[in-house]
Amino acid sequence: MPRNIDYGNLMHTAMRGLIKAVLEDVQANGLPGAHHFFITFDTTHPDALLADWLSDRYPSEMTVVMQHWFDNLDVTDDGFAVTLNFGDQPEPLYIPYDAIKTFVDPSVEFGLRFESPEDDDPDTEPPEPIEPEDQPEPEERKSSDAEVVSLDKFRK
Repeated sequence: MPRNIDYGNLMHTAMRGLIKAVLEDVQANGLPGAHHFFITFDTTHPDALLADWLSDRYPSEMTVVMQHWFDNLDVTDDGFAVTLNFGDQPEPLYIPYDAIKTFVDPSVEFGLRFESPEDDDPDTEPPEPIEPEDQPEPEERKSSDAEVVSLDKFRK
């Protein structure tokens, strides 16, 4: 039987390695300058850990922002743990690299998107975008608030 090189899987492995390296640097040195991350992940992934109220609210995917306030960043070979603040309520999350759908740093217009076979299925309805709740104006927003945002404006 002929053997094929699985370039798609190799590329995803390399991209996840890049995310791991970036997060390891942030763990060691903090976020430099204006850098911040929008990370969309599959909340149904069997190894993803998040509070029940978050998985109830975001039953398929969730986008988190690592910017002004995050704590307890712990980067491992398989994923990362971080505590984010949701409405003045710190919540620990564990996000496996395999659960990440998009990783975006808008400060430098960098983004990664992980395609899956179901993304190519024309009979599959696209997920409903997460509509941001009424948010205060940026100058009113506390720097300790984590946000769940839609990445539609970053898609081409």
